[in-house]
Amino acid sequence: MTAGLIVLLVVAAFVLLTLAKTVRIVPQARAGVVERLGRYSRTLTPGLAIVVPFVDRIRDMIDLREQVVSFAPQPVITEDNLVVSIDTVIYFTVTDARAATYEIADYIQAIEQLTVTTLRNVIGGMALEKTLTSRDEINNQLRGVLDEATGKWGIRVNRVEIKAIDPPATIKDTMEKQMRADREKRAAILTAEGVKQSQILTAEGEKQSAILRAEGQKQSQILAAEGQASAIGTVFGAIHEGDADPKLLAYQYLQILPQIAQGDSNKIWIIPAEFQQALGQLVQALPRGNAKSDET
Repeated sequence: MTAGLIVLLVVAAFVLLTLAKTVRIVPQARAGVVERLGRYSRTLTPGLAIVVPFVDRIRDMIDLREQVVSFAPQPVITEDNLVVSIDTVIYFTVTDARAATYEIADYIQAIEQLTVTTLRNVIGGMALEKTLTSRDEINNQLRGVLDEATGKWGIRVNRVEIKAIDPPATIKDTMEKQMRADREKRAAILTAEGVKQSQILTAEGEKQSAILRAEGQKQSQILAAEGQASAIGTVFGAIHEGDADPKLLAYQYLQILPQIAQGDSNKIWIIPAEFQQALGQLVQALPRGNAKSDET
């Protein structure tokens, strides 16, 4: 009775073990490589799978999702013999589980070493300044070389990114000094341009102001001249209409002469010859009695 129970338990355990080895569940975005008697048999896709127990063996599940691997900083020599430290990040996807299992022993390590050698070849043909400003070019070259080399391993390199490019400390100090000098130079140039523009605008303003003042003075003189001409015309018309005799004209001439002499610009006043004629006509027009009293 006891022996039969033991046998039954052994059989049940064997059956459970057999079922466990026969029915396998492959998770999503995974792939299982099946070996039968040590040779590759097939690749299991996600879902329920049946294998032959004790004959088929499933190796480690291969992750088919995009993977990200960050490598340690690598010292690289540039074309101008400067050592820079470069950090890289690789984005890749396993497209063939069989090739990734049998074509390469450790594809992560292989990608790392291939990245290092390719990076040294690419950076070795560039100067430091170009290296610092050509990240996209370096990324494209690395991706092209890595994708071509890893294709036979069943791996597709999607992206290669350079996280940091660190030159030596002495080079950093020199670059900072150069950048500071360039900024100071640009600031001085901008200041000089500002002063230049300010002086130009000031000169333009003074020029426009002088032009406007001259135009104002011109218009003022024109209006004054027009006013004087109008006044003279009015007086002349009045005299002409009144039919003034020479004696009245001489008297008016004598009244105008002091006004002519009142100008600020008249430093020297020259009496014209007409003044004597007008004075003679005026004396003749005066009564004789007044002339005698003047003589006494």
